[in-house]
Amino acid sequence: VADALPSARERQGVVSASEMLDVVADARGKGQRVVMTNGCFDLLHPGHIAYLEQAATLGDLLVVAVNDDDSVRRLKGDTRPVNAVADRMAVLVGLASVDYALPFSEDTPAKLIEALAPDVLVKGGDYVVEEIAGHESVMARGGEVVVLDFLEGHSTSSLIERLND
Repeated sequence: VADALPSARERQGVVSASEMLDVVADARGKGQRVVMTNGCFDLLHPGHIAYLEQAATLGDLLVVAVNDDDSVRRLKGDTRPVNAVADRMAVLVGLASVDYALPFSEDTPAKLIEALAPDVLVKGGDYVVEEIAGHESVMARGGEVVVLDFLEGHSTSSLIERLND
């Protein structure tokens, strides 16, 4: 039965960084465009969905790097994340727009971005290209860095504030 299960390279979902390197190499061999984004994605809301759907249209494969729990705590404070990294990644890969999710433990995914070398690096509208982690390595390899507009009125922090009121 185990032989019948697809390998990480034949299925989409949650993968390790080393598995993702293989997936990206396979995608490149097929002439596919790899799009990458990153974030905490703690409590998904309509803004996240619209953002990920828009990012997915920029290529053939959407890879989402997800801050692990310690990284989220360092960035957002001791009360975050609400959901553990495994749960956040499971929800992300359940979306039709997301092909793969993988965790990272640093404050930024710059090393991971450099290793994966996506064709397109995407972030939400509150960034300028020069502030996006990994933008130099992507652009140096001839890739694109794209800033997408956020859907107004949606944020995880404001959602948590409303829940706490």
